[in-house]
Amino acid sequence: MAWEELLMLHWPVDAVALQSHLPVGVQVDTFAGSAWLGIVPFRMTRTRLRRLPPVPTAYQFLELNVRSYVRVDGKPGVWFFSLDAESRLAVEGARWRFGLPYFKARMQSSRRGERRFYTSERRDGRAPVATFAADWGVTGPALPATPGSLPHFLVERYCLFAQRRGQLVGGDIVHAPWQLAPVDVNVTTNDMARLLALELRGPPTSAFAALPLTIAAWSPLACS
Repeated sequence: MAWEELLMLHWPVDAVALQSHLPVGVQVDTFAGSAWLGIVPFRMTRTRLRRLPPVPTAYQFLELNVRSYVRVDGKPGVWFFSLDAESRLAVEGARWRFGLPYFKARMQSSRRGERRFYTSERRDGRAPVATFAADWGVTGPALPATPGSLPHFLVERYCLFAQRRGQLVGGDIVHAPWQLAPVDVNVTTNDMARLLALELRGPPTSAFAALPLTIAAWSPLACS
């Protein structure tokens, strides 16, 4: 698969409050004394299973995820609280295969001049309606995250964890290091954290766009 048109927005949140939404065996990871909640809109492209042709309605679609950063047995990774997508087939397939909390949404992405505009409205009976709207423009060159920095803590993780049919699982991913660019971002609507009974107030503490990435992912396996 490939990830394109990426925007990464992050807010600090209370680690104890976030921990209450995680299963046993998953520990919130912190930076500067805070847990971090990310809102990440992007476009998924070239999606397919290895050695199989792409499925037309699940090959390219918009996605938006709500994520945080955790450790399982000391291994750092990403935990997804929700993943909204415009492809129903991708939603149901990812729920079944990976155990990820995908939901169907109405989504749009467009470009006007130097700015990207993105909207999402969740429409799935398995979760409350949630909406997001933002526009942004890149204001500088894309560079790798500096080790020890907040951006490095947020993005340089190569495992996702999930709970599939009651069992904790982890799946490794492989890709080149992230290349991150500063942005001027305007978030006009954002209640994506309502599943966690959290309100993300004010502008994000960390905001950047990312250059496209090509990714290989493995099906999650049970964590020992």
